[in-house]
Amino acid sequence: MLGGGRMGAGIAHAFLLAGSRVHVVERDEAAAAQARERVETALSRSAERGTQIPDADTLTTGVDADAFAEAGLVIEAVPEDRDLKRDALARIEGAVQDDAVVASNTSSISIDALAASLARPDRFLGLHFFNPVPASALVEVVTGERTAAAVVTRATQWVEAIGKAAVVVRDAPGFASSRLGVALGLEAIRMLEEGVATAHDIDTAMELGYRHPMGPLRTTDIVGLDVRLGIAEELERAFGARFTPPALLRDLVAQGHLGRKTGRGFYEWSAS
Repeated sequence: MLGGGRMGAGIAHAFLLAGSRVHVVERDEAAAAQARERVETALSRSAERGTQIPDADTLTTGVDADAFAEAGLVIEAVPEDRDLKRDALARIEGAVQDDAVVASNTSSISIDALAASLARPDRFLGLHFFNPVPASALVEVVTGERTAAAVVTRATQWVEAIGKAAVVVRDAPGFASSRLGVALGLEAIRMLEEGVATAHDIDTAMELGYRHPMGPLRTTDIVGLDVRLGIAEELERAFGARFTPPALLRDLVAQGHLGRKTGRGFYEWSAS
């Protein structure tokens, strides 16, 4: 893994539980230590639920991308910014062996756009995990124009090996999940903005009326309002005004109310 934040740690946790050896690279030693702590905390919670957890030496962390030379699969999970992701992928490509698969955990950025700067776009694809990773059964396998069929097969097998369902989608703005999920989320925010109903009642309408496991506003809080805003802006560039972020979303992000991770979004969240 390149990137050991919430998503990177969640992905590392999933592969460790499946029996893989995982190495997480971060920008500095302090961030690497925090990444290890996140993964170890997730493993401890799994153990409390009765899951057999791997030996401690199956997880390593550091700052040197040269460690990727031994990896069969490297996933970048840095923040949702094109330039950051291009830099991350360049670091990975400079370290891996010829037969390694390189993947991005992007939720909205074009795979072909990211692949354009790579020497080997045939071995590159998207693996879009969902937050929180332990609670989500889905991974989108996103294929670029030049992604080799054998790479798609290998990636799908890895996803299934960690106990998740793989859906294969071609590179298109928002892929399948973000395009649908953001459309619903933005409309829910507009309804809240217009005073149609409370956040709780909007979510309850979808949970009980349409059997969604979680309403769109609570989902946005968990994903992160800043993340949802970034995806909406990507989709607005591709599709126009139907994905224009509501003023309420922009205002909350500007105020630092990003959802569960900051304690407040459309709901109040306790530290526990």
